[in-house]
Amino acid sequence: MVEQQHSLAYFIEDLWAKGFRLSDEEVQFIYFGKNYAQLPDWVVIFAVRATLQFQRSFDGSFYIGLLDYLHENSPQTRKEAWELLEKRGLKKRSSFRFLKSRT
Repeated sequence: MVEQQHSLAYFIEDLWAKGFRLSDEEVQFIYFGKNYAQLPDWVVIFAVRATLQFQRSFDGSFYIGLLDYLHENSPQTRKEAWELLEKRGLKKRSSFRFLKSRT
């Protein structure tokens, strides 16, 4: 089953409303990465969320690396995407709970 589409703009706006402020340059870079990797919004949102969880701030290099890895492996769900990251040694963190999806 392919993951449901969610708006990247809404996700970024939701971060802002929760007090997590990305700079204009970071938001532009997020969209650059989305266009570069040609991935659906849910994968880009996943990559932004994972970047913030693992790096505790937005790190463009880490984000692009995640997008490349996810593009190469084509996960169809968030669960599959997390499993791919876990295979690379990245484990979910319980911090940044406000980044968790509402779905």
